[in-house]
Amino acid sequence: MTSEFGWVLIRQDEGGNRYRVGRFATRAEAERVAETLTYPASPPVPPQVYVIEQVVPRAAEA
Repeated sequence: MTSEFGWVLIRQDEGGNRYRVGRFATRAEAERVAETLTYPASPPVPPQVYVIEQVVPRAAEA
């Protein structure tokens, strides 16, 4: 399943906490979703930071 959804979209808050938003088949798909979630923040709401990372499969345990 990891190979099917190899990209993760993560929201990072101002305290450095990270929350997984979704898993996607391609980086482009994750970027499109991040764009729809990014909006101009009006005070006092801090801006949302989205990070896209590639999932690296773990080695199989013996």
